[in-house]
Amino acid sequence: MVTVARQMEILVDEDCGECQSARKMADKITSNITDTIKFKDKQLPLQGQIWEELSQLEKERCRLRKAGDQDIEHYKSSLKKKEEELRKKQYTFDMSDAMASFILGLSSSGPERSCFLKWMRINLDNLSRQNLSALRDQYKELCQYSPEKKDDIKHLDKQLSDCSLGLEHFLRELGQLYEASCSLPEDSPQMKQMEHLPGLCAQMLLDGFPVELVDGDASNIPLKWISAVLTQLHTLVDSNSKIRVVTVLGVQSTGKSTLLNTMFGVQFAVSSGRCTRGAFMLLIKVNKELQEELKCDFIMVIDTEGLKSPELSQLDDSYEHDNELATLVIGLSDVTIINIAMENSTEMKDILQIVVHAFIRMKEVGKKPICHFVHQNVSDVSAHDNNMRDRKKLLEQLNEMTQAAARMEKKENITKFTDVMEYDPDTSSCYIPGLWHGTPPMAPVNAGYSEAVCGFKKTLMQDFIKCQRYDDLTYFLKWTQSLWEAVKFEKFIFSFRNSLVADAYSRLCTEYNCWEWTFQKNMYSWMVSAETKMSNIGMTDQSPGRSIGNVLNELMIEASEKMTLGEKEIQDNLVKYFEKQDGHVNLVEKYKEDFVSSAKTLRRETENTVRNKLQGGVEIKEGMTELNNIKSSQASTMEKKVLDLLQNCRQKRSVLSDKALGKEFEKMWSKTLSEIHFNGLPKRDVAKDAFIMLSGNLSTRSSHVNSLLVGTRLVDCGKAAFVVESGGLWEKAKGLVVHMDHGHHRKKLQDFCNDIITQCQDFIRQKVEHKTDYHDTNIKELLNKIDETLQQQNKMKVGDECEVHLKLHICGRAARQFQKMHDDFIEVNDPRKCLEQSKDNYYTDFMNLFHERDQCQKKVEDFTKLCLRPAVEEYVTKMIGPDVVDEVKTGKGSEDYSTRTAFQFSILKELLTDENYEKYSEYIHFYKTFVKQWLFDQIVKQLSKESRLQKLENKHLSNVVQIITDNISTVSNESSMVNNIKTFIGNICNKLREHLAFPKGALDSIMILNTSTANTEQFAKCLTEFVREMEKSLASVYDRKTDLGYIKKRLRSLPFKPQDKMFTSLFGCGEVCPFCGAPCEAGGKEHTKHFTSIHRPKGLSGWVNMSSNVLLTNICSSSVIGNGLFINDLTGDDGHPYKNYQTYYPDWTITGDTSIEASDYWKYVMATFNETIAEAYDALPADIPEDWNRLTAEDAMKSLKGSFNVSE
Repeated sequence: MVTVARQMEILVDEDCGECQSARKMADKITSNITDTIKFKDKQLPLQGQIWEELSQLEKERCRLRKAGDQDIEHYKSSLKKKEEELRKKQYTFDMSDAMASFILGLSSSGPERSCFLKWMRINLDNLSRQNLSALRDQYKELCQYSPEKKDDIKHLDKQLSDCSLGLEHFLRELGQLYEASCSLPEDSPQMKQMEHLPGLCAQMLLDGFPVELVDGDASNIPLKWISAVLTQLHTLVDSNSKIRVVTVLGVQSTGKSTLLNTMFGVQFAVSSGRCTRGAFMLLIKVNKELQEELKCDFIMVIDTEGLKSPELSQLDDSYEHDNELATLVIGLSDVTIINIAMENSTEMKDILQIVVHAFIRMKEVGKKPICHFVHQNVSDVSAHDNNMRDRKKLLEQLNEMTQAAARMEKKENITKFTDVMEYDPDTSSCYIPGLWHGTPPMAPVNAGYSEAVCGFKKTLMQDFIKCQRYDDLTYFLKWTQSLWEAVKFEKFIFSFRNSLVADAYSRLCTEYNCWEWTFQKNMYSWMVSAETKMSNIGMTDQSPGRSIGNVLNELMIEASEKMTLGEKEIQDNLVKYFEKQDGHVNLVEKYKEDFVSSAKTLRRETENTVRNKLQGGVEIKEGMTELNNIKSSQASTMEKKVLDLLQNCRQKRSVLSDKALGKEFEKMWSKTLSEIHFNGLPKRDVAKDAFIMLSGNLSTRSSHVNSLLVGTRLVDCGKAAFVVESGGLWEKAKGLVVHMDHGHHRKKLQDFCNDIITQCQDFIRQKVEHKTDYHDTNIKELLNKIDETLQQQNKMKVGDECEVHLKLHICGRAARQFQKMHDDFIEVNDPRKCLEQSKDNYYTDFMNLFHERDQCQKKVEDFTKLCLRPAVEEYVTKMIGPDVVDEVKTGKGSEDYSTRTAFQFSILKELLTDENYEKYSEYIHFYKTFVKQWLFDQIVKQLSKESRLQKLENKHLSNVVQIITDNISTVSNESSMVNNIKTFIGNICNKLREHLAFPKGALDSIMILNTSTANTEQFAKCLTEFVREMEKSLASVYDRKTDLGYIKKRLRSLPFKPQDKMFTSLFGCGEVCPFCGAPCEAGGKEHTKHFTSIHRPKGLSGWVNMSSNVLLTNICSSSVIGNGLFINDLTGDDGHPYKNYQTYYPDWTITGDTSIEASDYWKYVMATFNETIAEAYDALPADIPEDWNRLTAEDAMKSLKGSFNVSE
């Protein structure tokens, strides 16, 4: 044909210089190939046996099936060493002539490169047809007529693999050249020589050539190579370019490649001597006019090898291989095409379970690809209408397979296919007739095939338009990496880790934490206002007849409404967040209910707190009522006597000097005191009352529990240190592995009880510092606090006897301290003593009234000094707490406190920087105490910079002074007819009743003898000046106190303690890994699964081999994929397999190490402090794996950043 065309002077493409040059380069490589096996061994030496062994090592590292009784970490270390040796072996080979020529061809100009690749493919296909035809025939014959001859089939398959040679083998060699060079130092010449290779392959993809994604022979992905290629591709295209991914899956030889070729006009290999092996990806650029409509710039098409292929069916892990491939490609896809040959295919059931497995896995990790079932070789083009029964049958089979797959994946809540994904039998099934009319090669092409494929393509395009995600190549790359790492584990769902999922979860946690904090801050502000209102009842309110019970009911209704609005706002924010189309929110859809429940819990806990505080406030107010009535009655009596004396003395004005007036006053005062019957508050036996409260707390428990209280004197309890009785459950363990401390459970219980005692002591101290009277609510709150802590830590088994002794211990200590507080309160508030303390005020006011002196300035000074200043100081103290939290959360370094994961990272980073074993030991063994102190120190450090605490104090001081002066002005304008200072002051206090809590005693003393007329305008002006002076005075006090000691003291004295609030938010649920003790990092309070980013060697916590007393190096993230057993009080002496740990710990998800570097942080710590740890536990140092000793602090930091998904 070419000769004829030239004779007729028709232009022949092959005659152009670029095509001829490309052909020569291709021929130079392929012309000398006589023996494919020898050629591959000599010219493509890096793949084959070496690459297959590396692939097996990678999978073994994830599955640890051959570890046997070996120490897991040593075994993993030996695998790493073998991998390094194989890589060394690879880069000992020089680049072959064939590969040098191939790289030269790839490096040529665009048209020449395309021609070169096409000639290479033609030449290699011709070789394959010549070499493989006979083998293929033998293979088919054996599979068809002698399937029992598995060894023969396996041998033939090996021959087919060895004898086949395609473009993918050259690209595979490129990948191995690059991967081998990655093992070398970054500045090595070989590394630099290979840096350009990914760019050549990326250009191939842009030119429309398929590139191997999954190596079909080694069943592996060269991740470093593929990552580099996709990264280069991302730089070659517009960085904002969006892609859609289409994948086809199905049984071998069902026309998958043909379907894709017809649909997209591409050239996946078909019938070139053998079927597709592995998976190939191909990039299609979308025309500009369609980019906006389809919402993508490129379409990535992935063609896969057939599932249940005869080649693999002879292998032991064929089902596993199919599962891996299906999970990978479905996970990468936006649209998955399940290709089924014939309407009622017998192979259908074989692949449905594999496909359903993959969809279940994707649902669990947040991916929801669209699925289409394509039925090929349908004889009747109206099959869609006539196959309603078959579609129903397909759905039944899908449901059946879903149940079976769900049981295997331990997801029994999934019972039907529609639980996994949206599926409509009518719209998700497509029927395509056969490609040929009759039997090829003489049969004509069936035009109906192309028409049906075209119709199906239109459906796919509509699917692209419906897709809500807009992902680029970096997204595709990250999913490729994380999915492939995870599928290599036996339990995919429990081994999946993805930086995109982690990032999406971190964003959700950050957002939720902001919503939660806003709710808490608003409720705290409301609570301060409500408590202030309640405190001022009877002093400033204009409705004295209103009972405190009415006020409580009104406040509770108001609080409920406010909390309902706050909870609704959080729930609405959650709904809006998950409606967004960015931030990969679909990946964290499964966590939505956790946060919904957390919002409900937040509201419930806040409601309880508000109710308890308000009821406590009422009890305190009611308790003070009797005392205040006594004081008021006595003050009223004394005031009447003073006024009577004043009237009598005025009648004798001409004869009385100041000295005489003083004598008259003294006589009156002594007589009145003798006439008043002083009845103070009755003394209470706090221990007796507290014991009654404790008995009530335990009244619903067993008779044995109540019998433990009989004969107990609470006043004698809690004098000695609390000690948990010995007899730990760990004494049952008889296995080789046991904790160094045989009383481990007892020690943990002791630490737990000590922590409760510390919390309760802080609570008691705060109550005592308030210097109020004792109320039964004090003990009630204390017991509630203990019960809540015991319920939250339900994993810690606290026996009935231990609980009773703990409560007796705490209540005994509390009773003694509360008794002293009560006695002090009665002494300080003794009515006679209080009246005598105000004697000077009575005398001064008496003299001023007698001489008719202007009392304005004195009353202003007293009101400012005794009432306003203490109230303003209290206001500032109450209000700065939330601001400190905001300062830390929004200032420099605020990202460290955004989520629990970020918080953990910042702590571990600082520990690594300090390299102090004592701090590590405290972090591991006393995590809660350590974190509390660390957080407190960080807050102090933040507030010490640029006088931040002083600025916050002065901000609130300025705010409240402005409120005061504004209200003085308002009252002055409204009270123009008022000429009584007492009424004027009352009006001001009433205006400020929601902001300032006035001390009643001081306010009453100012109101004494304030009955005379006065110039209120002058009083208001004078009061404003004194308030401004007070502001300056307080500001100077705040500005002078800048040292760290003051900041620490100030933080500890605040009613709203920022360190406690942040600790509660960042500490989380308090659960720790049941094996290594690493803390849970899950967000929200009501999460259903606990997880941590990084686990640690058991030896750090003192675990040893019982027979040798050597510290252990086992890491539970490795143990859960091994074959070892764990022994504890739950399992008994026989132990239980680590890999089935969820039998006993269903709430924990322990992810297997997806890379051998994942736990390098703690490996480095263990290796660095091995001798010190051994000395601390009186054990022998651990046998540290060789590669652990080579780790540096830089490696540890890199591991930490990788584990916590922190970018450089």
